[in-house]
This record gives sequence, structure tokens and C-alpha cells, in this order.
Amino acid sequence: MSNFDIKQSYKKSAERMSGDQKTLGSQLTKGDFNDPDLHEDIHETIKIDYENIENSPSMETVHQWQREHIQKGDQSKEGYPLNVIIDPAMREMYQVTHNAGMTNVFDRFSEQQPIQCKFCIEGLSCQLCANGPCRISPKAPRGVCGVDAHTMVARNFVYRHVTIGTSANIFHAHQAARTLKAAGEYPESGLQIRDAEKLKKFADMAGLDANKPINQLAADFAQWAIDDMHSPYHLPSKSVEAFAPAKRKDLWHKLGLFPGGGYSEVAYAQTTCMTNFRSDPVEFLLNSVRLGIANEYQGLFLLDIIQEILMGTQKIEMQKQNMGLLKQNMINIITNGHMPLLAHIAIDLASSDEWQQKAKDAGAEGMQILGHLCEGQQLLGYSGMQKQKAFAGQEGEWLSEEYLLATGVVDLFMFDYNCTVPTLPIYAKRFGTKLLSTHPVIKLQGVETLDFVPEKMKEQAVKVLEKAIEAFKKRKAENRNVYIPPQTSDCMVGFSTESVKEALGGSFQPLIDQIANGNIRGIATIVGCTTARYGQGGSNIFKITKGLIENNILVLSGGCTSSVMEYTGLTNPKAADEAGEGLKAVCKLLGIPPVLNYGACVDIGKMTQTAKEIADALNVDTDKLPLVIGAPEYLEQKAVADACTAVALGWLVHVAPVPSITGSDTVVKTLTETTETLGLGKVVVELDAEKTIQIYVDHIEKKRKELGLN
Repeated sequence: MSNFDIKQSYKKSAERMSGDQKTLGSQLTKGDFNDPDLHEDIHETIKIDYENIENSPSMETVHQWQREHIQKGDQSKEGYPLNVIIDPAMREMYQVTHNAGMTNVFDRFSEQQPIQCKFCIEGLSCQLCANGPCRISPKAPRGVCGVDAHTMVARNFVYRHVTIGTSANIFHAHQAARTLKAAGEYPESGLQIRDAEKLKKFADMAGLDANKPINQLAADFAQWAIDDMHSPYHLPSKSVEAFAPAKRKDLWHKLGLFPGGGYSEVAYAQTTCMTNFRSDPVEFLLNSVRLGIANEYQGLFLLDIIQEILMGTQKIEMQKQNMGLLKQNMINIITNGHMPLLAHIAIDLASSDEWQQKAKDAGAEGMQILGHLCEGQQLLGYSGMQKQKAFAGQEGEWLSEEYLLATGVVDLFMFDYNCTVPTLPIYAKRFGTKLLSTHPVIKLQGVETLDFVPEKMKEQAVKVLEKAIEAFKKRKAENRNVYIPPQTSDCMVGFSTESVKEALGGSFQPLIDQIANGNIRGIATIVGCTTARYGQGGSNIFKITKGLIENNILVLSGGCTSSVMEYTGLTNPKAADEAGEGLKAVCKLLGIPPVLNYGACVDIGKMTQTAKEIADALNVDTDKLPLVIGAPEYLEQKAVADACTAVALGWLVHVAPVPSITGSDTVVKTLTETTETLGLGKVVVELDAEKTIQIYVDHIEKKRKELGLN
């Protein structure tokens, strides 16, 4: 059989299974794919016009417009997407790419309407076996294998969301641990132990000898963490035992939710998801909570403390954000993702006189590195990065990636770990950006990938900077037309358990006193992503946050939500005037904003540590705190795993848009009612901002009453 015949057999078989004469895939053109080699005439076919757009006004005027905008409730299909984009830089660059006919995230959302599958939205579709895909409806209430709606929805929830999110966070922590070990064993790597005291503290909690030489202790603690991640699921996790709240651990043991090694837990959970294995929906959901515990203490928590050991614990500082930080005559390097391990070595090098001179020798005024997405939020907060000469600030949320490259001044865009959109090779080819993956876990078509070798990070950082210089030389030689949206925001960053406690004089008691006297009614975390949906795009996050601070609820942000807080001015101490009288008084007294930026989505681990220490100070379990966890524009699998963490710790979790669980009333009831009866938290789904604010307020007031506060 010839290769042509084999190809035809695939095509004919697909047509037969779909019941059509043509497959959908066969009708796509070269321009519908992201391989840059398929876009040879891209500079001729895509004409960029930076002139004929509506420019955004000054940030002061932008802030006034943003506040008027969210009061109108007009973030609907009509006027989309400019009626949901509230970042002034993104508003300008969306117009540039849209007018040029370039694929971009907001236009792609429109193209998907109304063909998005309602079965998938409700969790009522399954592709696990060759009898499918199966979709459940009143006419066909079971899949071919016999699975019903409750099992299908619960199994999809675990398999498609929680196991992937948990494994991703643990994998991330694993890479950080590898890096910490290299810092201890290979001084020539360029890695440093910037917070030795933090290393000693947590190594001691882990049961290690904290009096060892610091490099040896780093290697030992890293290996201890790695060994725990790889231990069998049936052996209790040492990380959970060492770092989780004592009262929670007792409950988890009682409920059979105390996890073992994270990788093994994921393997066990995915095994239960195989066709014709487990069919009890409640067991699937309880397994999700167990994964949520591993997700926190072998993933987010370990990741946060290890990265701070390497890059310096967060420090409260004023920093800058948004595209106006780009400079036409500078070599502009963007580091994107969630794992700034190689990036922080590149920043160290680029800050030296030697590399700044190399940039000038290439015809630039200098070299600067800016963080984008969560990676930028982390770099903004780390004390070891904030004062580095080459670090220039943070760029924006994940929705702005394509628009960032469309400025034409990004010389090198390095990315490491999720939230790098697949269309970037097209943008890189059109606008002359050098793309570079710094970890083999993420590969794009036609893009160079570096292996992740912590022991050789300095050597790899040199390669990054050299490639950026070459890209700048090419940009300068071609004299490209470019445009930089001028807006920037001044924002206070660097909040964490340690930095907040330090600002309060070494104890959480002053914060507890302000909660007790009612100036601060409670705390809400607004964390996670932004989405391209109608009514969202950052608007929902902003509207909810404004309502919360007006009700004297202190807000902690983490993830792409932090970018929203920054470009709307809510992380500036001046925003204290927008809070309720009690919260305003506290903010004015301390010189802080009503929204405390904890950094990245993965920095949620720091928030749980803050909550644990406050609970310990009150001598109560974590579920007693006047606290709500909110993800008003959650996007992907890690966010769902993080929600399961919050449920495990006993907290009310709000998510929007609606996760894929509404196809089963049993699943909905379990997550919204049953879990709470077990001493766990529960999930609330609400799209309307005003109703969401009231849900948060009511829950916090309920918890205040239970604590005897009035």
C-alpha cells in the first residue's frame, strides 16, 4: 500500500465515522495553521497601520473611564471586544492587529460563537474510548459503555482538569527543586541562595539539620522535596505533614484524603478515570480534594518557598507595569510564563556593565528585560530582582501576548512554562521577534528550544542575551515601523506572608485587631486568569474588586488578575480613597492600597500560608476565617486544581465562568453542599458581578458571627 493510499484510508475512515463526505480538517487552508513556514509572504499579505487607531488618553483619564465603564453593564456581545478590554495598551494594539486581519485572541473567541459545544460546557461529552465520542441527552441518557451523566461529569472534572492542573503545579515545583539543588552543588551555574534564613526555617520544619553548610542544606532540602513528590500514593506525604495546618491534617486523615506522593496520586486518579473503572461520582470528587492537597503542599507551596530562596523573599516596593516600559532604542527582552529560573540569571548578567556595553556596541542605548504574565508578577516582587539595573518591570496579562509582539520592538521573547499562545510564531515572523523556549515541556512550531539544565544556567543565559543582541541588530538594520502604547502604571507590589508581617511590626495581631474591630470585615482573594468572554476580559475582575473594597473587604490578588489591578490603579496606595471608610483608614495608616498584590497565580501558595498563620494566631482551623477565594475569570486546569486546594482548606470558592459540571445535579450538590457538611469548603458559581459581591459579603459576615465578631 503506497503512502498516498494510506493517507486516503485515514481520510475515508474519518469521513465514514463523521458521516460526511468531507472532513473539517481537509477544508482548512495554509493560513489556518501556526507553522511560520506556511506564511512565506506574511510581510506582503499583512499590512500594519499604527496610525488609524483610537489612541488611549492619559492614565488618569483612563482610570476615570474604567470606573464609569463598569457601572454601565454594557460588556455584552454588542460592541465586543472593545467593551470588555479595559487595559489601555491592549485597546490600542487590538485595533492594530484586528484592522490588519491578523488572528488574535478576542477575534478568535468571536469566531467560536455559536459553535461552542453545549455538551462540553455541561461536562456531558466523553472521548475516552473508541465507541465514542458520546454525548448525553434526554434522548440518549447513557454513553455506549453505560456511563450516566453523574459519572461522566465527575470523571471529566477529575481527568480533564484536576489531574492536569495538579501534575502541572507539582512538575513546576520539581523544576524549582532541581534548580535549588544545582545552586547548592554547582556554584558556577550563576545560581545563588538569596534567602538563606528562609531555607533554614523550612528545612528545619522538614526535619533536616539546618546547621549544615548552606549549599549542602540547599541540596538536601531540594532532594527531600523531590523524593516526596515521587513517593508512592499510599505513603503519607512528608511535605503535607510538615507544612499543612494541624487541625486540617486531622480532618484529612479522618476522611481518607491525606495524600501520598503527588506524581503517584495523579497516576492513581487517572487510572480510576479509565473506561469501565470507577463509576461513583462522589468518589471522583473526593479524590479531587485529595489531589488539591497534593497540589498545594507538593506544588504551589514548595514552589513559592524554593523560588524565594533562590531569588529573594518578596519585598514591598513601588514598581511599574505595562507596554509603555518598552523602549524603541533599547534591546527589549520579554520573559514569559511562570518559572523565572533562567530569566533571573539573565537579569543578573544583563545588569552588568559588560553586557550593557555589548548592547551599546550593537547600536542600542542599553538592554532591558521585562516580565510578562505571571513571570513578570513574580519578578516584580522578589527582593533580589527589584533593584537590578536590567529589570524594567511587568508587561501585562496573558491576553496581551500577541498585541505585545505587534509593537514591533520586542527583540527576544523567551518563554518557559504555560500560557504562551500557539500563534506566536506567526507574530514573530511578521514583527521580527526571536522566539526562544527555555524548557522542552513547551515547544512551538519552528521555534528553538533550550534544554532545562540548571547546572548550566549561566551558560544558557549568555545564549539568551546573545540572541537578543542579534535580533536587535536585525531590527535596526531593517529600520522597521514600530509603535509603543505609552501608558504605564505605578503599583505597589511584593506582598507575602513575611513582608506583610514585617510591615505590621513582626506580627499579624494588628491586622487581626482591624478585622476584630470591623474596619476590615474580612479578606477576599481575587486570583487566577482573565478570559476573552463577553462580560469578562478583566472587566468582571475589576467590577467585583471595586465592590469588595467599598464593603471594607481587603483584597489579595495573584495571577493575571494582578495585571488588571495594576492597570486599573487598584494596587496604587491612592486607591485607598475608593475603599469603604474602615478599610480606607487602615490603608491610609499603613500607606498601602486596598488590593495587595501577592504576585503570580502560583503565588496562591503564599496566600494559604498567610491564612494558616492568621488561623494559628487565632487558634482556630482555617475554615473559620472570614475569607473567600475568588477566581472570577478562571481559565484552565491549574485554576481548577487550586480550587480543590481551597475546598480542602475549608473555604468558600467562587468561580466564573461556569465550570463543566452543570450536567449533573449530583456533582453540583456535592461541590456546593455535601463537601461543607464534611468540614471542607464549597464551590459557588456566579457570573453577575453584583450578586458575586453580595455572596462574598454574606459569607464573610457569617464567618465573623461564628467567630463572635460584630
